[in-house]
Amino acid sequence: MAISEGGLLTDEIRRKVWPKLLNVNANDPPPISGKNLRQMSKDYQQVLLDVRRSLRRFPPGMPEEQREGLQEELIDIILLILERNPQLHYYQGYHDIVVTFLLVVGERLATSLVEKLSTHHLRDFMDPTMDNTKHILNYLMPIIDQVNPELHDFMQSAEVGTIFALSWLITWFGHVLSDFRHVVRLYDFFLACHPLMPIYFAAVIVLYREQEVLDCDCDMASVHHLLSQIPQDLPYETLISRAGDLFVQFPPSELAREAAAQQQAERTAASTFKDFELASAQQRPDTVLRQRFRGLLRPDDRTKDVLTKPRTNRFVKLAVMGLTVALGAAALAVVKSALEWAPKFQLQLFP
Repeated sequence: MAISEGGLLTDEIRRKVWPKLLNVNANDPPPISGKNLRQMSKDYQQVLLDVRRSLRRFPPGMPEEQREGLQEELIDIILLILERNPQLHYYQGYHDIVVTFLLVVGERLATSLVEKLSTHHLRDFMDPTMDNTKHILNYLMPIIDQVNPELHDFMQSAEVGTIFALSWLITWFGHVLSDFRHVVRLYDFFLACHPLMPIYFAAVIVLYREQEVLDCDCDMASVHHLLSQIPQDLPYETLISRAGDLFVQFPPSELAREAAAQQQAERTAASTFKDFELASAQQRPDTVLRQRFRGLLRPDDRTKDVLTKPRTNRFVKLAVMGLTVALGAAALAVVKSALEWAPKFQLQLFP
């Protein structure tokens, strides 16, 4: 349901399903800390500033007293998770994810869900440095290159980089989308999928805006300005479906293969995903994605790449994929996890 058109439809359903997608017992509330976390936490002042700036994340027309109460709960959730998991480091944008869970499931359950999410899907963003976050952003251009080499080459020539997508990735688009319905629809999708799915969704947004990008002046400022402003009327269901299809066509293991010689990292979202998946053995969203993608193909097209444009210069691909060496540890962790869970489906995809 979370992957299919429309997602989980209502918050009432989400309150029942999100815990199952994260393998969290909804009837087992997190322990309450007896410490005064606001006095003890080194992150309190930054969290307070970010939460005070989060007014637009609350529904329009919400009474001020109710909103202020939720903001206090938002601070408490964040500080409690950080206190219980000292290996996690707060980053600006984290509150945008937490507030989404707070508004949908309430304080108690939001604490449990976000804590699980923080030690799995969001783990890379909560390192002391942004190295692993940069690694994940570096998947964006190889995905675009696989589908549309012309667009990729234009963006490379403009030297726009990938920083325009940073807030998309680390907030799961919560910071940049104004309609809460679209935010929770994306959360349905991301919670049911691999931790790298948000970067695939970022790629399909750029691909969808191909003509706008190509019509830009080919310079960093122009392209960055265009891409950093996400249209609010995107065809979300179409883009969600396409992101799933691209994940099947170009799994992380393919995109990261050139990075397999880099040193191993054990504390990334991708490396912990195998354990997370084993704990949720009855949930196989990857099977749904593969079945749906296979259903898109005509029998005579099943060995063809129907979602990509013809490549004009294979050396461009090789050069760009060589850059994935810079993906380092995060990429290798993805290779490890993806190669472990993908092979059982290969015969289904390529009979």
